Amino acid sequence: MNPLNSIVGTIVAGLVIAIVLVLVTAGSHIVGSMPVNSIIIWGHVFAGIVWIGLLYYFNFVQVPALAAAASDQGGPGGAGITKYVAPRALLWFRWGAVFTWLTGAAFLLHRGMLDDAFALGMLTNPVNPYAMTIGIGAWLGTIMLFNVWVLIWPNQKKILGLVEASADEIAKARRVAFLASRTNTMLSIPLIMSMVGAGHGFFM
Repeated sequence: MNPLNSIVGTIVAGLVIAIVLVLVTAGSHIVGSMPVNSIIIWGHVFAGIVWIGLLYYFNFVQVPALAAAASDQGGPGGAGITKYVAPRALLWFRWGAVFTWLTGAAFLLHRGMLDDAFALGMLTNPVNPYAMTIGIGAWLGTIMLFNVWVLIWPNQKKILGLVEASADEIAKARRVAFLASRTNTMLSIPLIMSMVGAGHGFFM
């Protein structure tokens, strides 16, 4: 059976390839690394790609496409996207956000610096620049997670008709969800700079 015929099979095949590559390239760089730390980072990056990838999909593709569909007189409209695509994309989007935050917190906790990161490195004297840099990313990620679950998802449920709402409530929900999503897109840029910059120099 071809694993590429299903998404689960595709992901499992990707994991198997990754494990094989680790075993084949095993050397002092693997032995000298921290396996738990590496697994947490890998999970964090993977979840982050799912989350931010869908955030960019919504902002760069779906929102402009639905606007174009709405203005296309006699066109097919956007009903297929709102009925079939958006709910599934939002499922992966909101849970990707949760797993990204949890694995990020797990990484900081495993490193013994969860509190120092959220204190922006100010729990030590002198200030810990690594904790400050990654802490900025942690705070941005926390704000973005809040936006996903408190602003975007509840309002998207009204827009998609998953909960009952009046026309005025739907119009307001569209604006709130739009602004929260655009805010997250804006914040994702310094977020990525902070997360990557913590290990590679702030401006990479």
